[in-house]
Amino acid sequence: MIDRRIIHLSDLHFGRARPELLRPLIDEVNTLDPDLVAISGDLTQRARSAQFREARDFIEALKAPVLVVPGNHDIPLHDPVGRILRPWRNYHRIIDTDLEPEYSDDGMVVLGVNTVNRFAHQSGSFSRAALARAEQAFKEAGARTRVIVAHHPLEQRPSDTKRPTRGANRAVDRLAELGTDIILTGHLHSWRAELFASRSGRRGVLQLHAGTGLSTRLRGEENDFNLIDAAPQAITVTRYAAGAGDAGFAPVTRRHFASDDAGGWAALPAPLR
Repeated sequence: MIDRRIIHLSDLHFGRARPELLRPLIDEVNTLDPDLVAISGDLTQRARSAQFREARDFIEALKAPVLVVPGNHDIPLHDPVGRILRPWRNYHRIIDTDLEPEYSDDGMVVLGVNTVNRFAHQSGSFSRAALARAEQAFKEAGARTRVIVAHHPLEQRPSDTKRPTRGANRAVDRLAELGTDIILTGHLHSWRAELFASRSGRRGVLQLHAGTGLSTRLRGEENDFNLIDAAPQAITVTRYAAGAGDAGFAPVTRRHFASDDAGGWAALPAPLR
């Protein structure tokens, strides 16, 4: 497995974005020189054309390849007819016609999954069809890092108030069987980097939530993003956050994970240094 670097952004919410963070975020991402930028949904606040154009301009300012999946805010909320009949009109027209893109190179296979449910306000679902796509995508992955990018999380803490994702437990179990290394999600506007809750015989899979990269809709945490460095036997996740009174982003937390005897991952607590 070849070393790879991924930047994980989420919940940018153009339409409610902090303009003073836009240039610092672009500059920091480009300076870190990732192999891929993964954006796990909610590009916009209200799925309006102008908001998608802002998101597109942001994406085009990034030097690395970018993989994007939509979030629940990327379909119209206040247009019930459009939400049901043409939910992806602006997304398709301005961002991408592909709602579930894939990226692969010599070091990683990354699969985007659309978890948005047009018939629900916030809650999402991880379908059996998405699991079948993952099986196909990872079939020839070999020793490459296997990554899923989706908007809705597949595990939540008791304190999280949003409704759980339908099919989440089934998805985590099957993705573990398929040798998935990392699942990148957002939606909760909170940061998390840890293994999914252990189940008997299940391979250790790393779950990473990013908070909001740019939005004013903070939930007690700073605007942030994840830097992921994946090496043959280790994964390091560094959280970059925008500090109070400082428009720039800086590393604030780091988590280390090492391969375990079952071919999955185990946490190695370590201070930031």
